[in-house]
Amino acid sequence: MVRSVVRALVRPVPPAMLTVREVAGELAVCRATVYALLERGELERVWVGRSIRIPSASLEAFLARGRR
Repeated sequence: MVRSVVRALVRPVPPAMLTVREVAGELAVCRATVYALLERGELERVWVGRSIRIPSASLEAFLARGRR
């Protein structure tokens, strides 16, 4: 019982790296828009093998700037 209460009160820690799909979901835009933001340099990208990851700090900074 106590564990379920504690689990409900603690916010999950967001992952350090997000996929394009996850960022699109957070911004409520399509993946093409996220790719455009990456191309314009408004979001930072990190290549992990052949996959793109966006650092959560980059997304937070983007949202703090108030840009969409």
